[in-house]
Amino acid sequence: MRIGFICILGALAVLAWPCHSKWFVASEGIMGTNIHTEIWSEDEALGQKAVKLVMGEMERINQLMSPYIDTSELSRINALAAREDVIISDEMFALLSLSTELSERSNGAFDITFASVGFLYDYRNRIKPSDADIEQKLEAIDYRLVELDAHTKSVRFFHKDVKIDLGGIAKGHAVDNAIALLEKNAIQHALVTAGGDTRLLGDRNGKPWIVGIRDPRDREKQAVVVPLENTAMSTSGDYERYFEQDGQRYHHILSPSSGKSTHSVQSVSIIGPSATINDGLSTAVFVLGLEDGMALIERMPGYDAIIMDNNRSMHFSSGLADH
Repeated sequence: MRIGFICILGALAVLAWPCHSKWFVASEGIMGTNIHTEIWSEDEALGQKAVKLVMGEMERINQLMSPYIDTSELSRINALAAREDVIISDEMFALLSLSTELSERSNGAFDITFASVGFLYDYRNRIKPSDADIEQKLEAIDYRLVELDAHTKSVRFFHKDVKIDLGGIAKGHAVDNAIALLEKNAIQHALVTAGGDTRLLGDRNGKPWIVGIRDPRDREKQAVVVPLENTAMSTSGDYERYFEQDGQRYHHILSPSSGKSTHSVQSVSIIGPSATINDGLSTAVFVLGLEDGMALIERMPGYDAIIMDNNRSMHFSSGLADH
């Protein structure tokens, strides 16, 4: 993949173009973030249908995987899996299996059981747990405490305090699903974004899509502007959900080993064909930090990384460094 960069001081913001008659553009608040899509169609009815397909899929995933909806499949798992085997959908089983694979590849840096401590944080109300509260729950953060049975399509937790959260992978999954639906409906050019996760179908009618990585400390500036075609990019940053207290930034990307926010980098963007894998990898690399994070990406053909470290220096994986 050959791309070029325009570095201007500075997670993910899609730069806007004027809408033409055959571009169908829509934005909605779903999954706790802004869902945005731009779809090219020469057929009015198909264009409108395509927008509804995207938003409908986003809401379906929200109802299935949100930890904040009591009736979601994820909430049912968290309520029951520490006491019994819970039969789950094929879709949930596949995503939990992929999550386990990413945990193994990253030596536990990506871990959906971070929620065992993560639920103690309330970023909106600026509440953080005490060190004692974290210590009490910390042993429940371990992806190996989640057992998946492929024969029964069930999940079981091996610790009473285990909770899981798919916030680090579900939006990417939803984006991939939405693009697949568009492809099935003969759409050839489209963009779907869910917060920091974007996937691009084709190009923008002969020109690349222009995707910007936001400056983590200035929402009005871009750190890097990237022309992309027919690929995906996900960004994790320490500015997405956070509060500051006593000079310390408490953000939602927690280290599984400490149950606390990590601070060696400010943002990580992953470029690769799967928004789902990009989503998980951006979290893993953020937790691992610059050196170990880049080493992980270099072991994964087809995936590249752009990292802004805590000194606000930009770093590119080898697949991007020469472009």
